[in-house]
Amino acid sequence: MPLTVTRRSSVRVPTPVPALALGVVLVAAWWLVGVSGWVPKVFLPAPQDVARRLWLALTQGGLAGYAWVTMREALLGCLTATCLSLPLAWALFHWPRFSHTVLPYVAASQAVPAIAIAPLLVLWIGYGTLPVVLLCTLMVFFPITVTVLLGLRGLDTDVLDAARLDGAHGLSMVTRMELPMALPAILSGLRTGFTLSVTGAVVGEMTMGGQGLGMVLSHQRDAVDTAGLFSTIALLCVMAMSIHWCLHEAERRSRVVDSMRGRRAT
Repeated sequence: MPLTVTRRSSVRVPTPVPALALGVVLVAAWWLVGVSGWVPKVFLPAPQDVARRLWLALTQGGLAGYAWVTMREALLGCLTATCLSLPLAWALFHWPRFSHTVLPYVAASQAVPAIAIAPLLVLWIGYGTLPVVLLCTLMVFFPITVTVLLGLRGLDTDVLDAARLDGAHGLSMVTRMELPMALPAILSGLRTGFTLSVTGAVVGEMTMGGQGLGMVLSHQRDAVDTAGLFSTIALLCVMAMSIHWCLHEAERRSRVVDSMRGRRAT
């Protein structure tokens, strides 16, 4: 009599407990260093001082408005890069000769640091939101393109061949099969890209001007306001972690749906 083996899903629901535990340990170590007096507060303020300063900045200093400006610039840059990366990754996947010609230049564009591109954008475009968004786009473009390209190359060829036999070609193949199956890779690229986009927005504001958190950091740096610097950096970390977690959860759910689709196809 043959044995029936029940295969469990390999997709595990992530738990935030390890990350929260590590955060508690790091904050506790930071607090111990602060109360011990080993490091002057001008170099390392205590976590309670940073939390108090962050609360005052959010409730009385208008820090939330500056954070929204930076968030908007990062989102616009990331979405612009995504709109450019998706068709390019599809072309690189389907046309090998085009890939061999263009991909080295796309990779070479990442060798130029953002701090070197910013003065050129000011010279060409001027100050304001647009050059900051373009800087975010340039920083995010390559990681999203490569991640989506790798996701397309990892698609199940048996499923694609079955779809072709079923009549899926051209645009229908892209919308019905390739795009849904590559959705986890697209979300993974967005997850990585948005973090870089926040960095690009801050760097752009510090070098090209703006009304976001980069400007706040510049003022706090000039005033040697260490507690203010820590509070603004903490807010940036919370922003990046929140979007990162949301995209990670969406990616996890898309992988579950993709695995169910693959099982139905087989």
